[in-house]
Amino acid sequence: MKRIPELIMLDLDGTLYVGKQPIPGAITALQLLRKRGIQLRFLTNTTTKSVDELSAQLRVMGFTLEDDELISAPVGAKLELLSIQQKLRRPLRIWPVVADGIKQDFSDFFWDEQRPDYIVLGDIGDAWDLTLINNLFNAMHAGAELIALHKNRFWQTDEGLKADIGFFVAGLEYVCSKNARVMGKPNRAFFQRVLDSVGVDAANALMVGDDLDSDIGGAQQMGVRGCLVKTGKYREAYLDQSTIKPAYVIASVADLAHMWD
Repeated sequence: MKRIPELIMLDLDGTLYVGKQPIPGAITALQLLRKRGIQLRFLTNTTTKSVDELSAQLRVMGFTLEDDELISAPVGAKLELLSIQQKLRRPLRIWPVVADGIKQDFSDFFWDEQRPDYIVLGDIGDAWDLTLINNLFNAMHAGAELIALHKNRFWQTDEGLKADIGFFVAGLEYVCSKNARVMGKPNRAFFQRVLDSVGVDAANALMVGDDLDSDIGGAQQMGVRGCLVKTGKYREAYLDQSTIKPAYVIASVADLAHMWD
């Protein structure tokens, strides 16, 4: 018998919607889950849109959510910094090297490019240059720690493949002999911050997504059950070849509404 979770974490693109269209039955399914008293959190690795933008995007599609229910990689980094700040019992100085659209997500901290405690590194497009790299190197050499919103190696664009920020994260780690704290799925710290924000143990949570590695594998390394949906980037051949085995495989997120009937 399937154990009803206290918390369901949901991937966005490919799981709740594709393009700008909700997966058929997704909105109704989430409404029914809420009626059962199950808490929901919406997770995404998007690092170029603020949580306000992402929440508005979901609401336009017809989804209902509270502001604190959407946790992006930048929000995960913010929660990590707030936890550190609480332990140190003093304000943190940070240098947010991120897209302009998400800088507001870090407004709770004092910004200092000269002597930061932490550098938060995200997608900044073509803003990379040697001066910035050297400034980051010197700040880390002087003691700053690095938090990366992700460490992707490359990404697909209309012009073909392009190197992603993993190139710069790995380079800074190497020249500074320091390891970055990488946020976002599939990293343990990200999932832990989500669990902590709700106050639910891993054993009482379920992660639902279309990415076998990032969503399901990331959750399972934390002891969270994984539910793979056959939408978005799901490929049966990839599942068959993978060592990651989800607790559940369902046709779409719409099936969640009846899993515990």
